[in-house]
Amino acid sequence: MKKFLCVLAASLAAVPVFAEEGEVGIRPDILSVTVETVSGPVEIARIQDTENKLEGDWAKTSRSCPNFCVQPMTPAPGVTTIGELELLELLQDPEAIVVDSRVGHWFEDGAIPGAVNIPYTEAADRLDELGCEIDFDGFDCEGAKPVALYCNGNWCGQSPTAIRRMIEAGYPAEKIHYYRGGMQAWRLLGLTVSK
Repeated sequence: MKKFLCVLAASLAAVPVFAEEGEVGIRPDILSVTVETVSGPVEIARIQDTENKLEGDWAKTSRSCPNFCVQPMTPAPGVTTIGELELLELLQDPEAIVVDSRVGHWFEDGAIPGAVNIPYTEAADRLDELGCEIDFDGFDCEGAKPVALYCNGNWCGQSPTAIRRMIEAGYPAEKIHYYRGGMQAWRLLGLTVSK
């Protein structure tokens, strides 16, 4: 009964709010979606001000390479690169985990609601939080959950590095999704950011 109530609650929370003409929707038919977070439900929507613009660090177009080089579309063979709509679907999937692979100070400055912070430097050591089991040889990832990783944007190497390290540690590449646009694309679309 408890499992049924959890599934019912998750499905009710995933019901989108439909957009009306003239509103800034996620899609023409969806104004917002609600996702469960450790702090409770959060509604993800786009900023309704059609004059809104990015400012500060998120408006920068050029960063020094290295460290901020353009990242490949696919960080490793078998990994699926996704956009915002696919990420929103994963955020609503109770089996999936969305991972913010940035170091702590970036996460604290704002993240995608529902994401958990596993810094790229720790990803290969924390696979037990993603459905793998610790065994004598490292990790048994037969029960690995679907995950999506992101970082700061197309120029950020934190999530690609985390993905490659996770695969080397035994995480199945076909269970990994890469949101390449990261926080810069998320903010560019005016989507909700949690602090």
